[in-house]
Order: sequence, then structure tokens, then C-alpha cells
Amino acid sequence: MTDPTFLSIPELGVLLRSRRVSSVELTRHFLDRLERLGPTYNAVVTVMRESAIAQAQERDRELAAGRARGALHGIPCGVKDLLATDGAPTTWGAAPYRDQMLKGDATVVRRLRSAGAVLCAKLAMVELAGGMGYNQAFASFTGPGKTPWDPSRWSGGSSSGPGSAVGAGLVPFAIGSETWGSIQYPAAFCGVSGLRPTYGRVSRHGAMALSWTMDKLGPLARTAEDCGLVLEAIAGPDPQDPTTVTQRFAARRRARLRRRYRVGILRGTREKVQPEVLRNFEASISVLRQVADVVEDLQLPDLPYDAAASIIIDAEAASAFEPLFETGRITELTAPEDRLGGYAGQVVLAKDYLRALRVRRPAAVELAKLLSQVDAIAAPSLPTIAWPLDASFDKVNPNYPGGTDISGAANLCGVPGLFLMNGTGEASLPTSLQLTGGALGEAVLLAIGMAYQERTNFHRLRPPGL
Repeated sequence: MTDPTFLSIPELGVLLRSRRVSSVELTRHFLDRLERLGPTYNAVVTVMRESAIAQAQERDRELAAGRARGALHGIPCGVKDLLATDGAPTTWGAAPYRDQMLKGDATVVRRLRSAGAVLCAKLAMVELAGGMGYNQAFASFTGPGKTPWDPSRWSGGSSSGPGSAVGAGLVPFAIGSETWGSIQYPAAFCGVSGLRPTYGRVSRHGAMALSWTMDKLGPLARTAEDCGLVLEAIAGPDPQDPTTVTQRFAARRRARLRRRYRVGILRGTREKVQPEVLRNFEASISVLRQVADVVEDLQLPDLPYDAAASIIIDAEAASAFEPLFETGRITELTAPEDRLGGYAGQVVLAKDYLRALRVRRPAAVELAKLLSQVDAIAAPSLPTIAWPLDASFDKVNPNYPGGTDISGAANLCGVPGLFLMNGTGEASLPTSLQLTGGALGEAVLLAIGMAYQERTNFHRLRPPGL
């Protein structure tokens, strides 16, 4: 059998449809890797071997009968353990919920199954998706997520397991979530592609709520094209989530938007980033110039994006996890700071929360005006390579707090972002490029990302020893 470990979704699809490999063989290959290597990276909570093989057998029968469900047919995958999955625990990464069994599948899980994907594992995460203010990599009862590029370094949070699992070739793709940085960090630290969709693009029914007005679900995968194929399967309106948008996303529609793009760079982007991160960013811009006109020195409107986002998350997380405070079970969380940090949200004043919500509206208008000038804004995904496991986040890399960062504004206002490996930096660890676009602008971001990956080979690089 051709080694499928680091193949893209279309490449795996060719193997399946040509009968060079069966879905059962493919599924067993990735199940074996999940069981053998998952503990190395603290990437896995539950391996679903029996149900996965049963699903794969059904996918093979369908293929034999000429009934393919689409690009994901027969492809193994994993999901972050905040998505309800019938028959398996949904732990939210937190010790108080490690035996929690929820009835029924989350909409995303149901849509993946409907698209023919084979669910193999529930993947690890930072406890409660980081909602209690964690300050260390060890904030999960499964242990710190480790990047396969160097297991002494963090895989990023809170989608630590999906990042590690895709980066190590334990699954071809996985579903993560982002409220503020939780797809961005794992994609960057694990050297994979990640897509944060527009708020409301993907239903969150059956997903743990951290911040109802900021949570988003999206894929981590080998390539930008893979991310688009997964998004097509999971996106769309859902009556069980009234925040979903009515517009549907079709990967084929965005397949080759062949035109000249406009890519912007914010003033200050090149400041306070590691030299290797800057070097790789400049090289990425040189590649993008082949398909895009680059507009320099754009200015992010001066509004309190980060402060507003922080207040909203604190207040909404405090409400979402109120039972933990009322029962005292918050003391069972793994990270000491998480046992205390959530109390700050309990005392957010209603007027401050409402003020933050009011700030969001003009902030979204101003950000939309900025993004209307270009197809995407480019920046390093993060100013540094992956952080050491034993580093406190408030003390790590003090010389590189980050240049002008659009991620706070993007998450507050719910616009999409694409994250792509763009080289290696210090200690031969991955660096990453982020592209931010306007609301519902995933098609253009993915087209630019595909054009970039057609001209580079970083998405083909493997971690050492894998």
C-alpha cells in the first residue's frame, strides 16, 4: 500500500476510487498511528476503533456500488473533544467532564459522517478551550499538547490535539475551534494548514460553548485545498443554530479564482518578530507577488479590539460554566490558574459587557472598510516559533510580543483567516503565514492559499523522524 500518512485529501481520494487502497485499510492505518503515536504528543482522548472500522466498511460497500458521497468519502478524521459524539465521551479537555456522555452528534460530526468521512478519534484540547485563563501548556487532564516538530515544545491551544494529530500524520484532517487564536496557534506551531471560518459559517450545535458570540469551528489539514473541501462538508445553515448564515460554501466554486489579487500589509507588521519569522514572511510576500499586487502600510483603525474581545469572552465564559462555580468543581481543573481565573468573568459588570458589544459594531464596520481595499491582509501567523512546554505564557519570548496583530480584531468581528506553513525558523521549527479576509471571504483566501502552495513546498515537509 502506498504510504498514505501525509497525503492530501484529493490524493487519498484517488487511491480510494482507483481501489489501490480501501477505506478499511486506510482507517486501520490511521487508527494504528493514533494508538501508537497519539500518547507521544498527548493528542488523543478517545480512539473510536470499532465504530470507525464499521463506518469504513460501509464506505467501501458504497464505493463498490458506485455511490461516492464526495471528496471526503472514506477519509479518516478526528474532531476536537468539545464536539458531542454519540457513543463516546465528550470531555471538553477538563477533568470534571472526563466521563461526560452526550446524546446525539454535533451538527459538524453529523455532516462529516454524511459526507462520507470516517471519524476515528476525539482529540485533546486545553481544558474548557482556555476559558478560565490558562497560562501554561499543561492545562489539560490529558497533558500538554506537543508539536511533532519537537515534543519539548507546545502544539498550541486550545485545539492542541487537532494540531498535533494532523502535524504528526495521525489523521489527514481534524476539526478544531477558535474563539481567539485556537486554530491559528496549532496550525502555526504544528506546521499545518488551518482555516478559521466566518462567524456563523459553521453550525456550533452540539459544541461546547465558550463564547456564544465569538466561537467558530474549522478544519486543520495538510493544505488550503483540503481546508476548503472540509469546509464545504461542514458549512451551511442549521435550524439548531440560529446564528448560522444562509449562504452556502462550495469548494468547486472557489476552486480556481484565476485573477490578479490584492494583498495588504499592515503598518507595524514587520516589528517585534523573530528574524527567521521576518525572513520567511518576506519570502512569502515575494511568492504572493506572482499572483497579487501588494499594498503596503495599511492602517488598522485605532479601536479597542483586544479589550472588547477579552471582556466578551470573560463574561460569556463565566455564564457558560456557571455550574462549575456553583458546585465548586472548578477546583478539579488541572491548571492552578484555571481554578481561580474564571472568577474574573463572574464580576464583569453588565455595563462593561454591553459597552464591549457596542464597540463591536463600529469595529466591524471599520474593519470591513479596511478589508474592502484588498482581498487579504498578510502577516506572520505568530511572531515566534513554538514555545517550550515549561514556559509560562506571560514570560515566554518577552522580546517578541508581536507586531501589529489583526487576530483580535478578526475574532471580535468574526472574519475568516487562513494559516499556512511558510518555512522553518529557530531550531528548525515551523513558521506560518496568515491571510485575513472579509466576512464570507473564505473562497478568495483559499484561492490565494492554493496559489501560494502551488509555488512552494512547505506543506509537504514532515516533522523529523516521521
